[in-house]
Amino acid sequence: MGGVARVITVSDRAAAGVRDDRSGPLAAELLHAAGWASTVVVVPDEREQIADAVRHAVAEGGRLVITTGGTGLSPRDVTPEATAPLLDRAVPGIAEEIRRVGSVHVPTALLSRGLAGVHGGALVVNLAGSPGAVRDGIPVVLSLADHVIAQLDGGDHP
Repeated sequence: MGGVARVITVSDRAAAGVRDDRSGPLAAELLHAAGWASTVVVVPDEREQIADAVRHAVAEGGRLVITTGGTGLSPRDVTPEATAPLLDRAVPGIAEEIRRVGSVHVPTALLSRGLAGVHGGALVVNLAGSPGAVRDGIPVVLSLADHVIAQLDGGDHP
């Protein structure tokens, strides 16, 4: 089905232009291959800027919002804290499955504190900020996104 997706890369270094963003463009590429129109924005690890980017993505019509980065344990990793207050409803099973799938390849994937849930009429999912996390996480999200959005639009279970 697909639709409009927005990718938000959360990275101080990428926002400052001192590191290339590899995760956001990869996420957009994988979403595009699955039929989603997607764009990428980069913001620093700042709660308000992350929250504003998520709100803006949904206001622009994004039905699927993927964040990459800021889900770890360092003091600057605040993506879950920025996302949590925005969620109308949490969908913890998605985040749990992303961690489970990732941990098969990289045991430290279990340390990601990423969240998943609904904000307005959109599914919002936090992924860790590595290309590997994106490669592992996007298929999990894509396996559920159309169904979630159909449910948000009042659809019945197939």
